[in-house]
Amino acid sequence: MKNSHSESYAAAGVDVTAGYESVERIKPMVESTYIPGVMGTLGGFGGMFAPDVAGMKKPVLVSGTDGVGTKLRLAQLMDKHDTIGIDCVAMCVNDIICGGAAPLFFLDYIACGKNDPARIAEIVTGITEGCRQSECALVGGETAEHPGLMPDDDYDVAGFSVGIVDEEKIIDGKRLAQGDVLIGLASTGVHSNGFSLVRKVLDVEHADLTSPVEQLGGKSLGEALLTPTRIYVKAIKALLKAGIDIHAVSHITGGGFYENVPRMMTDGLTARIRLDSFPKLPIFQLIQDKGNIPQRDMYNTFNMGIGMILALPAGQAQQALSVLADAGESAYAIGEVVSGANGVELV
Repeated sequence: MKNSHSESYAAAGVDVTAGYESVERIKPMVESTYIPGVMGTLGGFGGMFAPDVAGMKKPVLVSGTDGVGTKLRLAQLMDKHDTIGIDCVAMCVNDIICGGAAPLFFLDYIACGKNDPARIAEIVTGITEGCRQSECALVGGETAEHPGLMPDDDYDVAGFSVGIVDEEKIIDGKRLAQGDVLIGLASTGVHSNGFSLVRKVLDVEHADLTSPVEQLGGKSLGEALLTPTRIYVKAIKALLKAGIDIHAVSHITGGGFYENVPRMMTDGLTARIRLDSFPKLPIFQLIQDKGNIPQRDMYNTFNMGIGMILALPAGQAQQALSVLADAGESAYAIGEVVSGANGVELV
């Protein structure tokens, strides 16, 4: 690495030495995420992981991939890059935990106009924090300079995660039944979806992002919008460890309630959700007021304060809420599974 330098490549806009500096800056952060099963260290051509499958009859790997979307623009406008990586991890691991799979490892991809090692380290700070929150290891990644394709200060972040679950313990909705209770886990805000609408309605390119806003409880607009996506991995693990029989799970992302809740339902069953059963976060009221957005569009775009919904037997509802409270989650009984073909009803 010390002998690797190309003046010609640097003249074309790619500084390979900046890439090496980025790796040196992030190496301790990456290694802080290592869990049993990680093999090797940062710098190889492939991340290796040896999963512990003891006690599993038929291990199944579950994978998920996602990015952060145009929420990145808020990070760039505020020059705050140390939390956006949490969002990237969350969007992947929250998906795979829906199937009951515990995340094992994560890999990231950062594309940038120009490699700024300090900023790359900020981004990876968030990625490693997300990995620690979800108890998975960051085993590799890629940082790519795209001069001429992206402005120097621009970047994009994406990643993917792989988890594992025993086949007989997969959560797939097959045992979903009429009368099951729906438990909603509180979100931290907009999470990482609907930001194209948010940016238009709130005119974030010209808005005051740093002054306190009374409607937001004294938070600034930028602070409220950049709040990282909640990671629900530990919460679901706690429920499963306590013996809660989770029948189905839905991660409320882009498309809100109307798109995501039906994905966990089976034919002939509908999730009936009571809108007065959980608090609507102030940021959503601000967005709705500023944009004069119909209620249905709000629930068809945003999570509205509920980031994940679980279906489980009614007799276990109170125990589940207690376990979630002990795990540090705000959770609510928000409805029930009923007969019907709509997939979801908001009442």
